[in-house]
Amino acid sequence: MKLKTIGLMAGIALGAMGMAVPAMAQTVIKVWSIDGANSPGIGDTLSKEFNEQNTDIQIDYRIVPFDDLVNEALRAFATGNAPDIISLDNPDFALFSSRGAFLDITDRVAASEVIDTENYFEGPLNSVTWDGKLYGVPKYTDTIALFYNKDLFEKAGIAEPPKTWAELVDTAAKLTDPSTNTYGITFSARAGEEGTFQFLPWIQMAGGGYENVNVPGAVEALDYWKAMVDSKSASQDVLSLGQWDSTGTFNSGNAAMAISGPWELDRMSEDAEFDWGVALLPTQTEGGERSSALGGFNYGIFANTKYPDEAFKVLEFFISQDERLFPDFSSLPARGDIALPETGVPLKDAALKVFQEQLQYAQPRGPHPEWQKISKAIYDAMQAALTGQMSAKDALDQAQATIEGII
Repeated sequence: MKLKTIGLMAGIALGAMGMAVPAMAQTVIKVWSIDGANSPGIGDTLSKEFNEQNTDIQIDYRIVPFDDLVNEALRAFATGNAPDIISLDNPDFALFSSRGAFLDITDRVAASEVIDTENYFEGPLNSVTWDGKLYGVPKYTDTIALFYNKDLFEKAGIAEPPKTWAELVDTAAKLTDPSTNTYGITFSARAGEEGTFQFLPWIQMAGGGYENVNVPGAVEALDYWKAMVDSKSASQDVLSLGQWDSTGTFNSGNAAMAISGPWELDRMSEDAEFDWGVALLPTQTEGGERSSALGGFNYGIFANTKYPDEAFKVLEFFISQDERLFPDFSSLPARGDIALPETGVPLKDAALKVFQEQLQYAQPRGPHPEWQKISKAIYDAMQAALTGQMSAKDALDQAQATIEGII
């Protein structure tokens, strides 16, 4: 009886060891991204699916808030605690690549049967390239345009969306109705990258750029923004809201226009109980120079990963799902070899065509290794002017001086 018990216990122990072997043999790849913070996104969804399909490699996925992502990643890399893979906003890539924080994957990509650099648009591909080498892969791309509430436009007797900056201010004023708590427009002017993302195109339409932010037209644009805030034609929380929340104001019918991107199309289709459309961003003058922000995120593998081969396999899996980016996540592939299917939702399909046209005018933020500091100079100036601390000219002059000291 004792021998049988010992034998039984030994069998249980061996069985337990046998069950533990796969777990011990697993390679865990840590992935950081902002996806999943507001709703199911690319990173969290694909990580879950990868784990369901694999036993030898598993993803440990973590959501990091957008505003914390860069600083937390830099600290993690400096202390040896970085994830294996990170998804970063495209202008932040140069900061990490130039510091040797990302793995050079040039040769791996060249040998890959999944990733082909020939398929990518020039702008997104340039954002993952540093000193002639490839340090990442574009995840998706996007831009911003003008959403507008067709029902409110019709009610106000306005036939079409504004085409110039002056028309935008005038239209926003006509659509503002305090009695129904309706603002003419909403956007994100918060003190962060989203604020820069939304305002930089106006600087570019005025003939400037991140190296020369105080051109006369940029001052004019910022004065227009302040006029809308001061007159309460713009939602009064634009100084603190991110793009997701500001567009929520539009979705609820509390703003007649909103500056936002294609990532909102699914939510818009589901939540907006009115007829809506999308128009190109208005220009400084009729037929003037167009611009829009080049958005989108990239994937990078940290240089100090213990599992470069396994991390690259995860990366290849992510890229292999690119055809799902728009149908499943309302994100635009950064590649020209993927045809976007019609969704069967007329409003969404019409909006997509506008965003595809707007992308033709999208300009990158940077790239520059010190983009975070440059961006801060821009959104600090925007905030200083909109809160009345400084005139638009003085604020942008100060930003220009700061940027010149950086670059």
